[in-house]
Amino acid sequence: MQYRDAAIHDVVLRPLRRFSDSRGWLIELFRQDELAPQVRPVMAYVSETLPGVARGPHEHADQTDVFGFFGPGEFKLYLWDARPDSPTHGCRQAVVVGASQPTLAVIPPGVVHAYKNVSDVPGLVFNAPNRLYAGWGKKEKVDEIRHEDMTDSPFVLD
Repeated sequence: MQYRDAAIHDVVLRPLRRFSDSRGWLIELFRQDELAPQVRPVMAYVSETLPGVARGPHEHADQTDVFGFFGPGEFKLYLWDARPDSPTHGCRQAVVVGASQPTLAVIPPGVVHAYKNVSDVPGLVFNAPNRLYAGWGKKEKVDEIRHEDMTDSPFVLD
């Protein structure tokens, strides 16, 4: 399938506001009253991605990811709508997020996603999915379909 560039239905990209003072800065990543009940996080983590490194592409069958891209560093976020019943099925969206454009990204199941650190410094990414990885006690299969090792994958980063 050939993907075309367009915004993707049900993906939320929301600018994050940075509050600064003499001590440093604070960014409110999300509030429970701003997220639909079905996507409210049940866990949270922060990861570091080195310059030039990509994570993904991958997708989830049931899980929604709630990413916070706020810096340091800049990332190119890639999204592909692989949901057959979506009005934007077949669309690809790529945006730069991070220190210059702090962004919250809510990515629903079936939307393939990846991000690449496009800066020359390590970058931090926050994620708060609405499902526990590997279930309660880490005893279940992880809800993840990985595409990065598939040689014929249509989900290619530029």
